[in-house]
Amino acid sequence: MSVTSPGLKGIVAASTRLSDVLGEEGILIYAGYDINELAGKVSYEEVVYLLWHDELPNKAQLEKFKADLRAARELPPPVVDFLANAPRDANVMDVLRTGISMLGLYDHAPIGPQPPEILLPRAISLTAKVGIIIAYYHRARQGKSLPPIRTDLDEAAHFLYLINGETPGPEAVKTLDLAYVLHADHGFNASTFSALVTIATLSDIYSAVTTAIGTLKGPLHGGANEAVIHMLEAIGSPDKVDAWVRAKLAKKEKIMGMGHAVYKVLDPRAPHLKAMAVKLSQELGETKWVEMSDRIAAIVKKEKNLNANVDFYSATVYYSLGIPTDLFTPIFAIARMSGWTGHIIEQLKDNKIFRPSSEYVGFPVGKKVVPLDKR
Repeated sequence: MSVTSPGLKGIVAASTRLSDVLGEEGILIYAGYDINELAGKVSYEEVVYLLWHDELPNKAQLEKFKADLRAARELPPPVVDFLANAPRDANVMDVLRTGISMLGLYDHAPIGPQPPEILLPRAISLTAKVGIIIAYYHRARQGKSLPPIRTDLDEAAHFLYLINGETPGPEAVKTLDLAYVLHADHGFNASTFSALVTIATLSDIYSAVTTAIGTLKGPLHGGANEAVIHMLEAIGSPDKVDAWVRAKLAKKEKIMGMGHAVYKVLDPRAPHLKAMAVKLSQELGETKWVEMSDRIAAIVKKEKNLNANVDFYSATVYYSLGIPTDLFTPIFAIARMSGWTGHIIEQLKDNKIFRPSSEYVGFPVGKKVVPLDKR
């Protein structure tokens, strides 16, 4: 008799060297490094290098890697034209999905088994371009000019420069860079797994990443951080939190940003994001979002024994940076591009197509066809 595991929960589908999520202990590991060892000590570019090369870069390697990323930022002109003319009310994730897919039209990536030397330049290109696509569409939908690409800024700084049209301050850059680090990879999460399912058919890297973006869009995955801000806005003020949360719990409705499919204790990324949220809120003189978040977390922990996840405080961080709500999930995609592409490269080193079985629960075999004129 076959064993069914809804959602493939507990099923080990493949092995990976990139990251590990220890849900019972609340530990996240990138290539042998605990996330608490990396957060605040290394840049996003260093983490990307780590995920792709198994080790942190030395100074010379890092400078070359940054130069390679910066040199790959320019978009094909037809992609820029698409972003400038896309519907201004489109979902940003839809625009990103289409933009990434378009990139594949201008790079005839081979299909079939591909060594890292073929895939790495494309991984660099995708990682360099994902933020440009998002920022350019955001500017275009407001009727604003598209700032020229710069090669003197790191990834987080360059994205902030593009969406605002001016060089960002060091604290904003530091904050977004840390958010990128914390979101870079997370085991076989839904979007990573969907990318692997696609690439395992020996499709191309653009198709695999497009699959991942479509998966990340969902509110049960990347879209959760946007839902957190909508929740806080709906509550309105700290004095209304208790009644709102208890009403939701009474109806057995989900509290966004609370609980995790893997972590049974506190998400190790949440404290880092909370610290950033507190600092930003104090600097802005607007602390109600953090106050509301803390109260929600306390009630849900007491009543349901659920902890805050990465989305819970990242929403406040992005909001405090002045980033529009519908860019929260696309920013997740910017950071996770490193993990997606790293797993894609790894998958093709020893590829096996994913083909799980299913349990048939339909009608018993033996039904007979009734002629059409007698049905």
